[in-house]
Amino acid sequence: MDSKTRFLTALSNKVPDRLPVTTHHIMPSFLKDHMNGITDQNFFDHFGLDPIKWVMEYTFSPAKGEYFDPTHTSLGFLEARRVCSDNWRIEISDLPHPKYKTQKFAIHTPDKTLSMVLQSDAYTTWVTEKLIKEKSDVEIIAKYQTFPLCDVDAVNKIAEQYGNRGLIRGHIAVFDGYGQPGCWQDAACLLGIEDLIIATFEDPQWVHELLGIIKSRKEVYIKSLAGAKYDILELGGGDASTTVISPDIFNSFVAPYDAPLIELAHQAGQKIAYHTCGGMMPILEDIAAMKPDAMETFTPVGMGADVDLVEAKRRIGDKVCMIGGFDQLHFFKDCSPEQTRQEVRRCFEAAGQGGGFILSPSDHFFDADPELIQAYAEEARACIY
Repeated sequence: MDSKTRFLTALSNKVPDRLPVTTHHIMPSFLKDHMNGITDQNFFDHFGLDPIKWVMEYTFSPAKGEYFDPTHTSLGFLEARRVCSDNWRIEISDLPHPKYKTQKFAIHTPDKTLSMVLQSDAYTTWVTEKLIKEKSDVEIIAKYQTFPLCDVDAVNKIAEQYGNRGLIRGHIAVFDGYGQPGCWQDAACLLGIEDLIIATFEDPQWVHELLGIIKSRKEVYIKSLAGAKYDILELGGGDASTTVISPDIFNSFVAPYDAPLIELAHQAGQKIAYHTCGGMMPILEDIAAMKPDAMETFTPVGMGADVDLVEAKRRIGDKVCMIGGFDQLHFFKDCSPEQTRQEVRRCFEAAGQGGGFILSPSDHFFDADPELIQAYAEEARACIY
């Protein structure tokens, strides 16, 4: 099998020729610091991993008065061109800071300017000032937010050029500036996870209002995906894991908003990978009940989560494809190649039987020994069905 066929066979919960082996996002800092700045695709070729091509291409509705943000010409990590309007104008300004790149991200509307502050280092970006500061801010978002659409022709052109080399993957549209694919995860980025959890107890109706507004934007994007040659798209996020929230919150505030998006994606002919980088065991069946095509990242106990791959495979392995499971914290650094190979075999024996399993680190990594990545890839390619 070629890599694309191998991936698609596993995603259909069937048995490929061998264990598909890949990684999640390849961080630019890792490529720069450890791989002489090579491209993502060269990284996959170098190690003999099954490649993933991340594609995010937006367009807009001129009938709604929308257009590409003219100031957004340099795209960051996994970014698409921002969609603005005369009533949703974005301005970014640099703020002084002794250590980190610090920027104010402002959204100008006719009623109010919303703003957040972002900081970055060589590895990642984080929020230091949340966008939602008053409950009434959600009304501004609902009234003026723009609705990015998938540029189907652009996605398909890339997919055709890529051919059967590997998987074409994207994610459901996120909030401008700083967001993530799931409704709850986007809300956590806008409000802060601690305040969001507290609000579910103090004002659950307002939280439902916020989630509904976020969901409406994603619905428009998902409907526009019809005909796009994606192999799979990501939904969810780590703030929906049981490392962060209870199963009750998941079933009251996460699943009711993300499950309809999965159904809508299926209607548009798309597959969904539900991403939960954190605790999963108490909600395995709850996630599977949303009917995603795949679940990830199955982060093990050694990385601060709770996943037992054998138990997870037993409970939901016949319902969805499982992606992840590998402990990159302990087996991409400070160990022998043989220990890395043993971890690969452990994952294969725990979740690989019967197919429907893609080996991947449990989310991305910032640091790794290339020799151990090589051992990881070689051993996985030797896991034959």
